[in-house]
Amino acid sequence: MGENIPAMMSTLDIGEKTVIGLEVSDVSAAMQRFDWPDYAMFLAMLLICISVGVYYAFSKKSVNSQEYLVGGRNMRVIPVAFSLIASAPATGPAYYRAHAGPDVLLGTFRQWHIASGNSNRNLRLWNSVRLYRRGFFLMSLASVSIYLPVFHGLGLTSTYEYHEKRFDKKVRLFGSLLFTIGLVAWLPLVIYVPALAFNQVTGINVHLITPIVCVICIFYTSMGGLKGVVWTDVIQTVIMFFALLLVIIKGTVDVGGIDVVILRNWNSGRIERPKKKISFDLDPLSRHTIWSLVIGGFMYSLQTSTVNQNMIQRYLALPSLQAAKRALWVFFIGMLLIVGLCSYCGMLIYATFYRCDPLTTMLAKEKDQLLPLLVMDILGDVPGLAGVFVAGIFSAALSSLSTGLNALAAVVLEDFYKPFFRKQLSERQTYYFMQFTVIFMGILCVGMVFVVEKLELFCSLVHALYNLYPITGALVGGISSLIFMSWLCLRAQSLIVSGDLTFPEKPVSTSGCHYLFTPKQSPSSNIHFDPSVNITDITHTDERFMIYRLSYLWYTLIGTFVATFVGLLVSSFTKLQDPRDVDPRLLAPFVRKLIKSRRDTNGSVDRSMCACAHGNTQKTIPVEASSKIDITMEKMVGAETAR
Repeated sequence: MGENIPAMMSTLDIGEKTVIGLEVSDVSAAMQRFDWPDYAMFLAMLLICISVGVYYAFSKKSVNSQEYLVGGRNMRVIPVAFSLIASAPATGPAYYRAHAGPDVLLGTFRQWHIASGNSNRNLRLWNSVRLYRRGFFLMSLASVSIYLPVFHGLGLTSTYEYHEKRFDKKVRLFGSLLFTIGLVAWLPLVIYVPALAFNQVTGINVHLITPIVCVICIFYTSMGGLKGVVWTDVIQTVIMFFALLLVIIKGTVDVGGIDVVILRNWNSGRIERPKKKISFDLDPLSRHTIWSLVIGGFMYSLQTSTVNQNMIQRYLALPSLQAAKRALWVFFIGMLLIVGLCSYCGMLIYATFYRCDPLTTMLAKEKDQLLPLLVMDILGDVPGLAGVFVAGIFSAALSSLSTGLNALAAVVLEDFYKPFFRKQLSERQTYYFMQFTVIFMGILCVGMVFVVEKLELFCSLVHALYNLYPITGALVGGISSLIFMSWLCLRAQSLIVSGDLTFPEKPVSTSGCHYLFTPKQSPSSNIHFDPSVNITDITHTDERFMIYRLSYLWYTLIGTFVATFVGLLVSSFTKLQDPRDVDPRLLAPFVRKLIKSRRDTNGSVDRSMCACAHGNTQKTIPVEASSKIDITMEKMVGAETAR
């Protein structure tokens, strides 16, 4: 179809000269002005990461698995909170997806540019961001009051240990396997996305830069353990914020001010005035509604930020529950800030290219290359600043990769080795085992970048799989949920990739382009050179595909419902467990008050409440110590009864 459309010819003013018939390839080559000061800034970031790994490998070397995986459980609040911000999974709609890593940074920008969604049936993008924050706030409240007290009280290293304590070893293995598969499939995307950005600004092949950067990340992750990961995350978070602010300030000045940015996005329907009466559309097929954003967003962020091993492992590195709660609220504020900055950068991209869409002209071949294109447009003439931006994008990627590898080391050791192998490893053997796990998984992820590049469907399937792995109730319920959601997610994503299922996007323009290009044509493209055709008026009404139009924000809630419903149904035909027989440590604090444990009624001490008073403070006793206290107290009670 594209070959039938004639190339568009125009002129480009360069100083006093006018270049006639400039090709899009010429424009792209001219914008790749990544000079030695930029490379120096990028290399400086990598050297800082290496130095942190070397410091914690030799000066502050981890002496045991607890030091390596959870930092000895004595880390500080602010560094851990910064680490959470730097490597947070996708905590929101498509424009936040997978995980402040590079996908939040680049994904938010691209979604502001295309602004998926029909304005007649869905909330506009700015309202979507505003409403999703409410769901994220509900997630924070649930984490503080339900999840963190349980995980911290149990003193876990792997969150899947909880599954064995609450259910059995099979459920633990099921959850661990899904987590490992999902993370190993997702980490190559984390590497590939910033490599595309680097390719856009430098022209260097993706498969040349990827191994170099990943080897550095694998080095400091394997050598420094969680402490090395957290402190490199702190440095990378600062670089990331600085890069965002740099782009925002310079780009806003170049466009003509904040008012110009807002006006151009306002006129295109990407932002709107908050309405007094928000549409309470109950149709689950509507992509973004108040219900899907608040309730669906709450469940999605609960899955990615509360029960995710990557996140919980950092909370468990803090010395107390109160410290973990403070870190969570710092993380909450930081995520609101970074999403706000990313959203504004997305508005800035549209305001800059509003008359010449780079995706249509193929100046940017992928949506993730929109921001790098903007950076080279506004910062390319200033030596070193483009390098700062690329360092910021790669900082987010390295943070996500390092925390993912560290989490995999924890799961492999705690969930795969210890439960199934009788041989006890010495501290030195354990240290080498975790290092080997990090190195092996890192090399595997680097190799899978080739798969990501060749298979467009793979990227979509990973997003679907990443929605699935945390949904593990009792074994039958979890397997049923996995099967059902696999069918729903994978089928929907395959239809989207093939073009059989499309979603309307906001219109873009090429009326102001000053170079030759052949318009990119795709099933979801908004650009039609026949003015009588407008894709925003087209919706897929084929009944065969209606179920697959279900908003992705409902996926986590549906999967959880299926797992819970089937699990309860199966349990009703088997021997039901009396809630009073459940270890109270496995229950949320408010549930403990409603269900009195049998052990409590027999005179034993509730282990979840074991603490020793010291002045005006309380210090929580480790789980092993509390168990010993229970045994001692029971003996005392028995002796007293005998008397």
